[in-house]
Amino acid sequence: MSGSSPIRVKTVGFFHPYCNSGGGGERVLWCAVKTIQDLDRECRIAIYTGDMEPAEDIIKNAKELFGIAVHADTIDFIRLSKRHFVEADRYPRFTMLGQSLGSMVLCAEALDQFVPHLFIDTMGYAFTFPLARLAGCKVACYVHYPTISTDMLERVAQRREAFNNEIHISQSKALSTSKYWYYVFFAKLYQFVGAFADVIMVNSTWTYNHISSLWRRPVQIVYPPCNVDNLLKLKIDEPRKPWVLSVAQFRPEKDHNRQLESFSLMKQLHPELKDAKLVLVGKIRGEDDQQRKDDLVSKAKALNIADDVVFKCSVSEQELRSLLQLSMVGIHTMWNEHFGIGVVELMAAGCIVIAHNSGGPKADIVVDLNGQKTGYLATEVSEYAECMAKALTSFDDPESMKLRRSARESTKRFSENQFYQDFKRCIQPVL
Repeated sequence: MSGSSPIRVKTVGFFHPYCNSGGGGERVLWCAVKTIQDLDRECRIAIYTGDMEPAEDIIKNAKELFGIAVHADTIDFIRLSKRHFVEADRYPRFTMLGQSLGSMVLCAEALDQFVPHLFIDTMGYAFTFPLARLAGCKVACYVHYPTISTDMLERVAQRREAFNNEIHISQSKALSTSKYWYYVFFAKLYQFVGAFADVIMVNSTWTYNHISSLWRRPVQIVYPPCNVDNLLKLKIDEPRKPWVLSVAQFRPEKDHNRQLESFSLMKQLHPELKDAKLVLVGKIRGEDDQQRKDDLVSKAKALNIADDVVFKCSVSEQELRSLLQLSMVGIHTMWNEHFGIGVVELMAAGCIVIAHNSGGPKADIVVDLNGQKTGYLATEVSEYAECMAKALTSFDDPESMKLRRSARESTKRFSENQFYQDFKRCIQPVL
């Protein structure tokens, strides 16, 4: 590619080792690619990836999954053979540091094959910035979440157990102290590499606050492109079922246990809601996800709600759309979710949303619109249970319809078109 591109033609390289994964981060990637092509049709675009599928299949997949059509004739895929250096399983201890240093190995492989004018990281590999700058690139990034945050430091300092702070560490003063200083050291490194970025975009107010604090550089919020346009076409005045819908991968931080416990408590406190169902939609990515799903099935049985909990794994787009249209309530329980695309889509589909009172849902999504509520926020199991009962029993009331309409209207801020405008504004100065 480098030998065939005239010097006068601008070149942009997207560092996205998992470009064919089909998640929210990949939607950002392909919308960003489309924005660059809209700005400069002659611009040559390189996508650094460890995915080995044929180029036409990757581009076709982006079209089928996200409805995003790009011009294939100016896109080249730079294949990376060292992607295993950024996989978490490789580093059972010091995972953040291991993956970050591994990203530098992967970036070196990428830049050895092709050096673009503008290097854009869209996966959060900040340790690649110094290498890109040393190679002569301008550097831009889109940060979905900080690799380390002040919240993580506080949790370790307070010795609170979490999915990323195991119980044997939280119960040990010595181990907690060691881990705290490891986090402080890593935060300093993270601050250092962040200084090499020319343009910094983040996906939410929560991420903005953390990145601004850590990197101490100008940061711009660009909300991620969500699939709201299609969901806003769904009718919300048709009858729905008393279903509480959860759409989240079976990962520990998503806290499905809280959903089961809350639903169980609601059933105990409100026997009149005997027909209510909890529908858990998630993708099984491997053995760990399968085990977590099996554990949730066992927990549902232990809570005596197994008959009222439905697990749906790896559903099609059409089936998910149907579930969104049929469900009354949407539930989200992840603490400090950096944004919350799933919450946005539940609101756009007309569900009454109950989200965790933290992170992106609290700061950006479930916020009042012109004085009208757009959903509920909760933290404790008892709060979730109360909000679920209220949402289900009052679903057909005029006030609930006002809430749902306001929620839908508020999601227009997160459309693909808005992303195009905001990304274009941020990237033009360095393109």
